[in-house]
Amino acid sequence: MKLWGGRFTKEENQLVHNFNESLSFDQKFYHQDIQGSIAHVTMLAKQGIVSEEDRKAIIDGLNSILADIESGKLVFTKEHEDIHSFVEANLIERIGDAGKRLHTGRSRNDQVALDMKLYCRDEIDEIDVLVKNLLEELLKIMEENLDTYMPGFTHLQKAQPVTLAHHMGAYFEMFTRDRSRLRDIRKRMNYCPLGAGALAGTTYPLDRAYTAELLGFDGPTLNSMDSVSDRDYVIELLSALSTIAMHLSRFSEEIIIWNSNEYRFVEIDDAYSTGSSIMPQKKNPDIAELVRGKTGRVYGALMSILTTMKGIPLAYDKDMQEDKELTFDAIDTVKGCLALFTGMISTMTFNKEVMEASAKNGFTNATDAADYLVNHGVPFRDAHGIVGQLVLFCIDKGIALDDMTLDEFKAISPVFEEDVYEAISMKTCVEKRTTIGAPGQEAMKKVIAIYKEQLQ
Repeated sequence: MKLWGGRFTKEENQLVHNFNESLSFDQKFYHQDIQGSIAHVTMLAKQGIVSEEDRKAIIDGLNSILADIESGKLVFTKEHEDIHSFVEANLIERIGDAGKRLHTGRSRNDQVALDMKLYCRDEIDEIDVLVKNLLEELLKIMEENLDTYMPGFTHLQKAQPVTLAHHMGAYFEMFTRDRSRLRDIRKRMNYCPLGAGALAGTTYPLDRAYTAELLGFDGPTLNSMDSVSDRDYVIELLSALSTIAMHLSRFSEEIIIWNSNEYRFVEIDDAYSTGSSIMPQKKNPDIAELVRGKTGRVYGALMSILTTMKGIPLAYDKDMQEDKELTFDAIDTVKGCLALFTGMISTMTFNKEVMEASAKNGFTNATDAADYLVNHGVPFRDAHGIVGQLVLFCIDKGIALDDMTLDEFKAISPVFEEDVYEAISMKTCVEKRTTIGAPGQEAMKKVIAIYKEQLQ
């Protein structure tokens, strides 16, 4: 069934139909399309544009189509151009002429704009739940690792000691911002385009505010041309998904490094890794690598829609059909990555002793050794040079600062005393950093309390 056949005298070329059709992918909209149609006909009846009898017949017919699609009884067939014509054709087949009245005061342009908004809104809610699940897992790891010492890095070089809790807290912050972005997008997009018609509204006395209310929107959109041609919310959503994917990719990169033989900070559960077909010793971090790899795919969707939209004049143009497949794919990709990544870190084992030894052997307490000298009256620039000599000495002997004897310390600077060992211990180095946002337990417990409150 074509919704536009009256103007044409020739049949559509099959290749043109195949190129033009969108049912193969916009069938994902079936629930939103029916939801929107029920709200639309409810409003039409309220306004006296269709009868109560027709309203009931249409809603009953739409609900039967929904039930049959979800049970598998009704399947999508190729002769229909899109989900809108598929639903309408089936409705007319089931209830007759009453079904032909459903499209009164509506265009496919505002209909598809509505469907896309409803779909994106539903998906934002689902993605938010997945990000929240990840945050809850991160919080659990943080609470269990307040005294798990490890090296903090800059330039991939060991820098200063932190805790695993503090390191995970950095990702907690990232994914918290991601949730905030999703909420902002949802709020900004939550205005209903239905009733905008093709681009200039309609002469029927529609109650657009009522339709918006029925569908859970904050109100109707205020310009009919923008209503049908706006895809800013799609661009914003894909941008937010790209940022989520980027955060997951950074995290994955670290897990891949930590899983290597050289680091051995983590042991990935067998369920989230694979072996080699030729090398029996291998245990590969495949899920982390795939998450890292799929980030480029999500970026591609964002660049595609930006490129598609950049040259489109007002109002609706067929180019905008290209927003769907790439958005669906990016949403599905990020949802899959979030679910698998959360499962991976929830089953991962942290090698705490290895982490602490790595922090010691990487001279992450060198800054604290310099601070020790400063606190004993040595100018910082001199202290910096003295500790540099200590590090060279340790590298030459293959030991950590903590392993030096007091005589060896004093040979380089007589200022050192027995209390230097406590001053440069991993515990002291971390625990004396108590400002909010630092890795010390006192500060971390305050932050964890804030995070718990945020999640509630």
